Amino acid sequence: MGDERAVLVRDLVLGDPEDVRRAADELGEGGAVVHGFANFYALTAGADPEVVARVNRMKGRPPGQVGSVTTVPSGVPALFDWTRLPAELPRRQVRSLLDELYELGPFGFRGPAAERVPGHLAAVRDGVRTVQVIAPGRHCPSNAFLHAALDRTGADFLFVTSANRSRELPHWRGEGVVADFRHEPRVRVLAHADDAAARLRYPHHAPVSTSVVSFHRAAGCGRAGLPALTLERQGSLSVDHIRSVAANHGFALTLAPQAGPRRSARIYPQAAGPDGR
Repeated sequence: MGDERAVLVRDLVLGDPEDVRRAADELGEGGAVVHGFANFYALTAGADPEVVARVNRMKGRPPGQVGSVTTVPSGVPALFDWTRLPAELPRRQVRSLLDELYELGPFGFRGPAAERVPGHLAAVRDGVRTVQVIAPGRHCPSNAFLHAALDRTGADFLFVTSANRSRELPHWRGEGVVADFRHEPRVRVLAHADDAAARLRYPHHAPVSTSVVSFHRAAGCGRAGLPALTLERQGSLSVDHIRSVAANHGFALTLAPQAGPRRSARIYPQAAGPDGR
C-alpha cells in the first residue's frame, strides 16, 4: 500500500514541464487540479460559475459560496480597482507592501475588485465590491502551472481554494490530498517533488491557509498615527511579522473580529508535526 500511495502522489510533479502541461490541459477542459502551493496544497480550477459551484459542492460548501482567485505575480495588480482605494491608503505604498509579502511567500489580499472580476468571485464588504486574491508568492514552482493554465484558458485569473474538505484543515502532504481527492472525477494531483523541501523554503510560514489582509477601507490609525490595514484572517504568516512588514511601508495593522486565532497545521497519522517526523 505504501508503494502504491507514493506512485499516486507523484503521478504529476511540479517542476516537470510535461506534467505541468498535462495538468493545465485538464484544467482547461473543465477539471480541477490539486497542486503544491508554496508550503501547502491548493485546489485550482477555471473561474466559470458552473466549475466554481461544482468544486464548492465537492468540498462540502454551498455551491454559491463566493470564491477566491489566483494568478501569476505579474497579474495580481490588475485584479484590483486602484481608483477605489481610500485616500488614506496611498496606492504606491499598498503596491510595495504586496510586492514584499509575495516576495516572502504565500499571502492573501482583499481589495476593491476590478470590473473584470465576475460577481460569483466578488463580495461586497463595507459597501465596497471586493475580491480576495490568494497567491503562492514569487518563488513557488506552482507559478509555472498557473502560467500554463492561464495560457490554456485564455483567462487572466483562476478560481482557487484550499485543498481540503469543508471544516477540515488544509493539506500540506501529497499523500493527504491523494487520499482525499483521488476518487473525485475530474480532479488531478500535481504534487511537490519533495514536500519537506517545499516547506523548508518558507521558514516564516506555517503550512496552513494564507493570512489575508484587506485594503478596501482604512481601519483608522495605529498608535504612531499610521493608517491601518485590516488582518481578516490569521494564517500562515504571524501577526507580528505582518505588522512589522506593514510598518516598513507606512501602515499599522488591526485585527478584524473574525480573524480568529492563528490556524494550526493538519496532523497526519504517524507524523508528529509539520516536519513530518
